[in-house]
Amino acid sequence: MAIEILIVDDNVDIRNILNELIIDAGYKTRIAANYNQALSEIDKKMPDVAILDVKLDKGDNDGIELLKHIKSKNKDVPVIIITGHADIEMAINALKYGAFEFIEKPFDQTRLLNFIRRAVENLNLKYQNKDYENKLFYSYELIGDSKNISTIRDQIEKIAITESRILINGPSGSGKELIARKIHKRSKRNNKPFIILNGALLDGNKYELELFGEEKENGSISYGALEKANEGTLLIDQVSEIPLDIQSKILRVLTDQKFKRLNGNNDINVNVRLICSSSKNLKEEVKIGNFREDLYHRLNVFEINIKSLNERVSDIPLLIKYFSKKISETYNIKELEIDENDSYILNHNWQGNVRELRNLIERIAILQPDTKDKISIIVKESLKVEKFNDKITENSLSIPLKEAREKFEKEYLTIQLKKFNGNISKTANFVGMERSALHRKLKGLGIKEFN
Repeated sequence: MAIEILIVDDNVDIRNILNELIIDAGYKTRIAANYNQALSEIDKKMPDVAILDVKLDKGDNDGIELLKHIKSKNKDVPVIIITGHADIEMAINALKYGAFEFIEKPFDQTRLLNFIRRAVENLNLKYQNKDYENKLFYSYELIGDSKNISTIRDQIEKIAITESRILINGPSGSGKELIARKIHKRSKRNNKPFIILNGALLDGNKYELELFGEEKENGSISYGALEKANEGTLLIDQVSEIPLDIQSKILRVLTDQKFKRLNGNNDINVNVRLICSSSKNLKEEVKIGNFREDLYHRLNVFEINIKSLNERVSDIPLLIKYFSKKISETYNIKELEIDENDSYILNHNWQGNVRELRNLIERIAILQPDTKDKISIIVKESLKVEKFNDKITENSLSIPLKEAREKFEKEYLTIQLKKFNGNISKTANFVGMERSALHRKLKGLGIKEFN
């Protein structure tokens, strides 16, 4: 892909010098001579790198305003600020708003080219990382044989072909976005856009802009998530974090199937399938007044609930095997030999859920340990698991032997039951007990059997 660099300077001689210099270095260029031309070029097509003069035709900080505009649209674009009127405050402001480098006129051409090369390298690295993350994510399947995951798979197959709005509930990192992607992939809209809007990450003042877009005074248009997702699927992640005033506007769009851009006068008709997800209990949010009840009922046409990883321990060995294979393929290394029944992993409190487990396996892949013992050390250090002997000292030596043994048996058998998804026969076989004896033991320890 040829790198395209936007040159913005009101001095024709400097524009020409920069243009020749950059073309000779092997890059493509676009040129703007003033603020409005630059704005038009940026909105028409985002450059890979931008070189901006600070002072143009509209004021002393035109370049800074253009820098802020670029960063609002794509924070990854490197911007090099050049000026003949530099001072410390200007340099600080440029860096504060995300400038990649700051250089004064008259500039050294070799130094500027070095800045450009570094900017391109930085950009390529970000693209490579995103490409890697996308390949890794898009290839993921919904892994598990727990009742919860089996139910969700059936639900996806049934509702994907419909146009129903869907609410996905589950803790952070459990796989809500993956479920939404699977629904889109199996739907009639699968060749149309899949757009994500994260309610928890947006600036409080930008919800309307991000949703509805904006018509600017110069005639350019900034498209919002609704238009970007037209004919496709829009996932509003963490919908519970959307402010109440914006909730009412979303409700109006669902009712009318149209909206106006900010500063716009014309209705924009949209056909979007809406999927929402939340880590909070929306029913409770409605009760305490944080979420509109009418919007809740509009969104919750069909509900999917994914449980935490701690509630589906039987899925952990399958996930370990799956991620080990996938991540090893991605890093082009020998498949990781991680013990799928490692007690440290099965006993861990997975607050980050599947995402935390995947990150652990990716960390192991990056470090590339060559023995099972080294893998075990990484697991223990990563999960910060206490040594077994320390646990005995703290929790067991202060109580009688019988009570300590019962405590251990109860914890041990509870974990084994979860691991085998409540299957008594498989659990009994693994722990070396007769099925009837295990039933009696569970009853004696007060462990409730489950299916």
